[in-house]
Amino acid sequence: MSLEIALYQPDIAPNAATIGRMCACFGLRLTIIEPAGFAFTDSGFRRAGMDYLEKLDLARAASWAAFRADNAGRRIVLLSTKASVPHVDFAFQPDDILLLGRESAGVPDDVHEAADARIRIPMAPGLRSLNVAMAASMVTGEALRQLRQFPTG
Repeated sequence: MSLEIALYQPDIAPNAATIGRMCACFGLRLTIIEPAGFAFTDSGFRRAGMDYLEKLDLARAASWAAFRADNAGRRIVLLSTKASVPHVDFAFQPDDILLLGRESAGVPDDVHEAADARIRIPMAPGLRSLNVAMAASMVTGEALRQLRQFPTG
């Protein structure tokens, strides 16, 4: 197993597709935890993902419970504005799942509590959050750097 990205009930098709494109480029699996706020045939999803989506290892989980059951034994690392540990101070493991919440609402408390670890991206005071695709790319880059898992081709 290797690093994986999971999106909890994503709202915005172009953001999910941008993350999918990143996953395709780095050889990572992307799991969408349903329900998503868009159809996978959405033009915004296709436009943002371009032809990279054809090379994406995409999985879909019917629910949070199904996702948890499918990934028993793997560490779930939640990106959260409520976390106290900066992502650059966190020690990633090779089979971590990086979990990102909905753009509109993050994740519910039960999902937050179920995560094995919670990390945040440090930001200037008074600012709340980054775009989810930007956050995914920053943390994925740090995890791949730490783990030396960047593709070599």
